[in-house]
Amino acid sequence: MTESVLDYMTRLGRAARDASRVLARASTAQKNRALQAAACALDAARSELVAANEQDLAAGRANGLDAALLDRLALSPARIDGMIEGLRQVAALPDPVGAIRDMRYMPSGIQVGRMRVPLGVIGIIYESRPNVTIDAASLCLKSGNATILRGGSEAIHSNRAIAACIQQGLAEAGLPAACVQVVETTDRAAVGALISMPEFVDVIVPRGGKGLIERISRDARVPVIKHLDGICHVYVAADADLAKAQDIAFNAKTYRYGICGAMETLLVDQHVAADFLPAMAARLRDKGVELRGCERTRALIETQPATEEDWHAEYLAAILSIRVVDGLDQAIEHINHYGSHHTDAIVTEHQGAARRFLAEVDSSSVMLNAPTCFADGFEYGLGAEIGISTDKLHARGPVGLEGLTCEKYVVVGDGQLRGQNA
Repeated sequence: MTESVLDYMTRLGRAARDASRVLARASTAQKNRALQAAACALDAARSELVAANEQDLAAGRANGLDAALLDRLALSPARIDGMIEGLRQVAALPDPVGAIRDMRYMPSGIQVGRMRVPLGVIGIIYESRPNVTIDAASLCLKSGNATILRGGSEAIHSNRAIAACIQQGLAEAGLPAACVQVVETTDRAAVGALISMPEFVDVIVPRGGKGLIERISRDARVPVIKHLDGICHVYVAADADLAKAQDIAFNAKTYRYGICGAMETLLVDQHVAADFLPAMAARLRDKGVELRGCERTRALIETQPATEEDWHAEYLAAILSIRVVDGLDQAIEHINHYGSHHTDAIVTEHQGAARRFLAEVDSSSVMLNAPTCFADGFEYGLGAEIGISTDKLHARGPVGLEGLTCEKYVVVGDGQLRGQNA
């Protein structure tokens, strides 16, 4: 009898839960051995990876995928190099598991501290990019978590080929194959099952478009680490160094249009708008950026009129909305109302304005005199990231190895009894 999708996913979940208990007690050396062996397996399997990827690319072309999606799907030699290097970088990162902090004696004589431990089983749902399979597997493995990976159906052959290399690494390190499982079925019911198994899955991480993340957030019975939008702002304050501000704003918008940390709205203090905007607009136009401005902006430079929808927009494209604001209060109010709690920056030389902005803007990353495109786990020294969280529980901002763990209290005594002196 053919196994149903629900039965198949339940089997994966049960195996992942069992494997998570083995992985939780694995040594750092054992986890690193698995990562290094998987890197060697990828290097040895380049021709198999390219052949599998070509199957996906051929199917994608036949199904009418556009050039941008096909590019994200492709496993070029450079991307294979990147996956191999990524595994080796994660192997070199410090292992957070088992670290104990804040151990202190209490009046009763007991010692109390906190130990960092894995979350358990992490389900990751993602689209198109097969290299995410390696990113996700490596970070989960190093942080002691079993993982169930459900990639996009358009990358199924590539993901299977990558999974085979990961399995080889696990086997060489003596770890269960179920530490990393790639969902083999392309049936969408698999996603519904994965996000509805709290008995087997501890956390879901969706990586993909807004539609996918909204669906997961709405339907999941398992906690979700996610962000929906990256509506990021740069505010040029009255006390900004305008040359510095121009470079920061330009970099924040044009470093890469399609990243979640790209600036989508530029806010400019009314006291410097006339001096700042003409040169800023010319530089952006020369780069091919379409500008949309409020009425006060349009009195100073030529732009398309900005609508209410523009303040809510994550363009992920060469489009920028601009608003002239009365001052710091209005800038903070605009960001907290229209922003997505991702990343926002102020450019100012005034310490008081900087401190207020950093304290009062309700975003997972707030920046002073730096472009929003720095919002990245690698740039933050995390080595790598599983994604960026705009939630407040349990992780916020770029989620690296530490974000894939939690803490539990450790209490050490020597026979003390509570209330023995009462």
